Amino acid sequence: MSLQVKEAIGMQNAANTDFLPLEGTDYVEFYVGNAKQAAHYYKTAFGFQSVAYSGPETGNHATASYVVRQNKLTFVFTTPLRSTNPIAEHIFKHGDGVKALSLRVQDATDAWHQTTKRGAKSYLEPTHLKDEHGEVVMSGIHTYGDTVHLFIERKNYKGAFMPGYVEWKTNYNPSETGLLYVDHCVGNVGWNQMNKWVAFYENVMGFKNILTFDDNDISTEYSALMSKVMSNGNGFVKFPINEPAEGKKKSQVEEYLEFYDGEGVQHVALATNNIIETVTALQNRGVEFLKVPASYYETVLERVGHIQEDLAALRELGILIDRDDEGYLLQIFTKPVEDRPTLFFEIIQRHGAKSFGKGNFKALFEAIEREQALRGNL
Repeated sequence: MSLQVKEAIGMQNAANTDFLPLEGTDYVEFYVGNAKQAAHYYKTAFGFQSVAYSGPETGNHATASYVVRQNKLTFVFTTPLRSTNPIAEHIFKHGDGVKALSLRVQDATDAWHQTTKRGAKSYLEPTHLKDEHGEVVMSGIHTYGDTVHLFIERKNYKGAFMPGYVEWKTNYNPSETGLLYVDHCVGNVGWNQMNKWVAFYENVMGFKNILTFDDNDISTEYSALMSKVMSNGNGFVKFPINEPAEGKKKSQVEEYLEFYDGEGVQHVALATNNIIETVTALQNRGVEFLKVPASYYETVLERVGHIQEDLAALRELGILIDRDDEGYLLQIFTKPVEDRPTLFFEIIQRHGAKSFGKGNFKALFEAIEREQALRGNL
């Protein structure tokens, strides 16, 4: 029986018993120092479109939030309007970064009950939000660091985003870049904390550990880390979790933990169906990517076999290639998008592959180390 058939059977069995059925990522919320400028950057550089706004003009005198979207990918940027707001403390400590990984569910009330009775710390009790467009129910739990998961039930809502927001109309909507949805989100946790959070996702949310990488898989001459990939029952939501491992110098996870001042979301992987077109558009708009040495491409096809794309185009853009038993994938990573060396993005195109680029780890982390060295943090 093939791995693909086994996986399909496993997902079907999980669907029959899954106490927390998830429909995917609803939105990713960022706490930022200036939401208006952040939204403008993601529209300009990444091709998001204006969707909704919440602020003083809508009766919200505590925060301002801008919602942008591209296909099934929704980002929310929230900033506090006064220094006494707890969000201001969050930004002072962590810098701009991901606060909420929000998950679409059919029943946000049941999702909260199912997770809190299994040990999750409540962040938001089930809350009903209503306006002329219908009702959104949301609830939430804490996860690693100051990160939270929100459960969003919007089956009875027809508005632009949710109650409390108005449609954000603007004449400035640059063309999209082919980004489709969240493929996965990676969290960095502290020393010896990975297994704790693996157990959390297994016991509290019903996830499974589908892949494990140790320091033999993810290491260079100087640094190492360990990672476990957690997936929900239907495979729509995947959360790899990283922790540092012993090395000669400071690893990328240690650098993140130091500058983020705690555990949090390291990167969000964004799916595309044409990575060459997407990355070309992003680079033309000023997005900066990590680059591997040209020598990487001299032997890559010996390792991964035939691919549909032109290798010269991939080399020119710095796109990495890897293969597993189900197919191959193409991936590339941005440099940090904040001044602190914390949050970054991955652009990924899958041709059947279900893995995460194990064959690229060494080249990728050597590229990250070169950037660390330039910052004086290796």
